Amino acid sequence: MSNQLRAVTLTHVRYHKGDQLGHFLAWISLVPVFISLGGFVSHFIFRRELQGMFFALGLLISQFISDSIKLAVQEARPETCIMLEMCDSHGWPSSHSQYMFFFATYFTLLTYNKLGIILRRQMWIACFVVWPLALLTMYSRVYLGYHTVGQVFAGASLGIFLGVVWFWVVNSRIKKVFLVIEESSIGRWFYIKDTSHIPNLLEFEYENARAARRHPSYKRSE
Repeated sequence: MSNQLRAVTLTHVRYHKGDQLGHFLAWISLVPVFISLGGFVSHFIFRRELQGMFFALGLLISQFISDSIKLAVQEARPETCIMLEMCDSHGWPSSHSQYMFFFATYFTLLTYNKLGIILRRQMWIACFVVWPLALLTMYSRVYLGYHTVGQVFAGASLGIFLGVVWFWVVNSRIKKVFLVIEESSIGRWFYIKDTSHIPNLLEFEYENARAARRHPSYKRSE
């Protein structure tokens, strides 16, 4: 057994002490963690939408592909990785950039095609929140010294490509069995559903919740 110590890199993001921009970008660099643990885990607990579940599955598959490419190419990180203690892993392509640009691409395509829309005008979230976060994450990896410019652009390109391909696979092929999944014993047990056919999900749920309140069969027993 080696005496060398290694850190879990999930939240191990370093920046120069006193560098306020670096501090901000270090938090930005953790956005993929927040999306995975906060976003998709919460989604499964409270929503259990098939579109969201296959969205998350696509992110996992794209991460596996990105890591496999890293192992095959074995391009070193920049020299700044010595100070960051990150030289023991490869840098091409950037997994953070790949993740965020996959997320931004898939989210945009879902919104543009009005699949599972919660807000009436959700596209502004894609334009002014999701894509800026993707760009900031890409920039943060270079600024903090974890990747070269080429590595983050490779990750972004891979993320966009995989996002488009996975969206096509899900909505042209897999979506055909959504009803089968809904009606399966597992689907019924976990209340898994597809609501992508509902034009305005927030309004639909609001109106049905109000209607259920007035219906005697839905009243809680005291």
